[in-house]
Amino acid sequence: MVHDRADWRSKTRRAALALTVAALPFVCLDGASVYAQSIMRSPNLNIGSRIPSINSTVMPRIDPNIAGRATPNLRTYPACSYAYRDSNGECSDKPVSSADGGGSGGSSGKNKNSNKNSGPLSKLPQTVLNSRTIAGEIVAEIDGSLSDAQADELARRHRLERIGSQNFPLIGGTIGLFRITDRRAVETASRELAADASVRSVQPNFRYLLQDQKATSTEGDPAQYALLKLRLPQAHTLAHGANVTIAVIDSGIDIRHPELANAIAGSFDALGSKEGPHVHGTGIAGAIVSHARLMGSAPAARILAIRAFGVAPGGAESTSFVILKGLDYAAANGVQIVNMSFAGPKDALIERGIAASAAKGIVMVAAAGNAGPKSPPLYPAANANVIAVSATDAQDKLFAASNRGSHIAVAAPGVDIFLPAPNEKYQMTSGTSFSAAYVSGLAALMLERNPALNPGEVRAILMKTARDLGSPGRDDLFGAGEADAFAAVSAVVTAPAAPVAAVSGAPGAEKGGDRQDVPSTRDLSPPGAAMASDKSAVREAHRPAPQ
Repeated sequence: MVHDRADWRSKTRRAALALTVAALPFVCLDGASVYAQSIMRSPNLNIGSRIPSINSTVMPRIDPNIAGRATPNLRTYPACSYAYRDSNGECSDKPVSSADGGGSGGSSGKNKNSNKNSGPLSKLPQTVLNSRTIAGEIVAEIDGSLSDAQADELARRHRLERIGSQNFPLIGGTIGLFRITDRRAVETASRELAADASVRSVQPNFRYLLQDQKATSTEGDPAQYALLKLRLPQAHTLAHGANVTIAVIDSGIDIRHPELANAIAGSFDALGSKEGPHVHGTGIAGAIVSHARLMGSAPAARILAIRAFGVAPGGAESTSFVILKGLDYAAANGVQIVNMSFAGPKDALIERGIAASAAKGIVMVAAAGNAGPKSPPLYPAANANVIAVSATDAQDKLFAASNRGSHIAVAAPGVDIFLPAPNEKYQMTSGTSFSAAYVSGLAALMLERNPALNPGEVRAILMKTARDLGSPGRDDLFGAGEADAFAAVSAVVTAPAAPVAAVSGAPGAEKGGDRQDVPSTRDLSPPGAAMASDKSAVREAHRPAPQ
């Protein structure tokens, strides 16, 4: 019995071993199958960037029928909408409702490195405005008969140092910039200086910031949805902005960029700096006059490049005194339009400059600001003499960071805008800055048709012909609606062409300036996609297809 039990156990073990051996191939096959599926789910592949490089000597091949379509190959941001991107282009877990000028309203914390020439660097929301004033500085209107030595003595009497002073014909006054030499508050020092008989008015030296979000250098298909939204191909059958000069008061412009060839009427450095061209100023100029790979809103207009913004830790910034220098220079050199893609607090000195410019018939256009829905009105956009422009995206939605208010005149595309950047590069960027630039170009188209239009008439036509967005009628988000270039230019009654406005430098005014006189017309052969419409592609700006 014991022997039978032992024999039974031995047979059972042999049978189990046989079954195990027989099943082993199937087990191996099943394991291989699972491993293959795992590879499919999580491939370990090293794929290089798909963003092509641009050979500046070879024009890209462009399908003229794709203008206005989404172009994801251009976007170097992570996969999230602009409202969820921080100032470094990283995705945030909540919308960024206030950004710019000095930084972004949100941060992922993933990327703390920034190129100082690529745009705003600070993480602070713009509503803080990175401090509204320049610490320890005062701007004052002083007696114009004072010599430099007397102005210096005035400063010493009030424990100040005179940084500089200048007569501004635009406002009919002499303005001095002073630094407090002790620890007194600006308010205290201002009161003491204002009590002097040689002083007419005193205020802080306010800070102004450019109105863009982080710009990302990018390369690829330059389809521009803004052209179709503004109906620029149709408008360019009527005008290109010829014989109109636009002052761009901004950061440095790369006047040698192919997009800006022969478009710079002159330049003036209000900072007297040695900084190179900056991404913001170059992009603003490109939105207006690009005419190579891209197409601006007024490709035949001329740009008076005024550098008034220098790179600072919180992004490019300027001051009351420097901006007034820019306004004064623009007015003295016969510009018809001034583009102001910056924002700051209400400033009595700049208000005087704007009022005087408007009285000379100069059209003033400004970015509404990128401080979001809770921001108070920012200036100069909120000035009654200025055409304030908010920003929209490709779906006609308001840019999340765009300022709102009763002062908004019109809206224009300002989200994910493809523009030139320094050193023959290109950028994808957002902000009300670029919306304002497009509208400055629209004003140039209108003035080409009728140079006699005054600023009020330009504003009225832009608003009357705008395409209504949002709530029916005028609202605080879009103003009268999105600007319509074709409708606006069509509404202008033509007048005999006026002589080309001379852009001649005042003696000694061009410190560090880089002037170049150029013809008032130039070849405007468009880059295919840039001039395509939804019905037909306009292949040549000077010989457009009928709409």
